[in-house]
Amino acid sequence: MSSRQGGKLKPLKAPKKEKKDDTEDDAEFKKRKKAEEDALKAAREKGGPMGGAGIKK
Repeated sequence: MSSRQGGKLKPLKAPKKEKKDDTEDDAEFKKRKKAEEDALKAAREKGGPMGGAGIKK
């Protein structure tokens, strides 16, 4: 126990992730998710029932 390391240890480098090709299912899922986000954003801007002040006490 006579040797001590000073300072922080450097983190090990993580291996690079392999780039995956999107399948048709993945592309369809992303397209559907994007459409849902756009619809939700439009509803917020419009000030619909979800865009109100909420429940007041």
